[in-house]
Amino acid sequence: MMDSPKNKVCIWFDKAAEEAAAFYAATFPDSRVTSVTRAPGDYPSGQQGDVLVVEFTVAGIPCMGLNGGPAFQQTEAFSFQIATENQEETDRYWNAIVGNGGQESACGWCKDKWGLSWQITPRTLTEALAAGGAEAQRAFAAMMTMQKIDVAAIDAARRG
Repeated sequence: MMDSPKNKVCIWFDKAAEEAAAFYAATFPDSRVTSVTRAPGDYPSGQQGDVLVVEFTVAGIPCMGLNGGPAFQQTEAFSFQIATENQEETDRYWNAIVGNGGQESACGWCKDKWGLSWQITPRTLTEALAAGGAEAQRAFAAMMTMQKIDVAAIDAARRG
């Protein structure tokens, strides 16, 4: 039996945990689906044999997708933040999420088609904000006007 992590992120889905996990595994590096467990009996939002739990990894983070039914919806209170190295990588992840039934939001945030929030964050933005002072203020002001982050515009704001 495979070693199970002591801690993992549990993400509630209505019925799409397996579909979502497969999409994440195909989209992000160091991601994979590790197991699918079917319900041993009927439960309030499903029947015996339905996919109940999907174990998966997203960019190195161990996760569990629970098909718990429609009682709880995703909110921006939880998100994955994916650090990107350049515009090409930023575009690739953003376009994969938004282009697969997701939606754009502000400041590098978007949602996938299952309602899970993602921050697609170029490292240059994180570094600018960490630098503090005028550099952080300029980068922050630029970011506040964006949906998907424009790396060149952030770099220009950093330089002043």
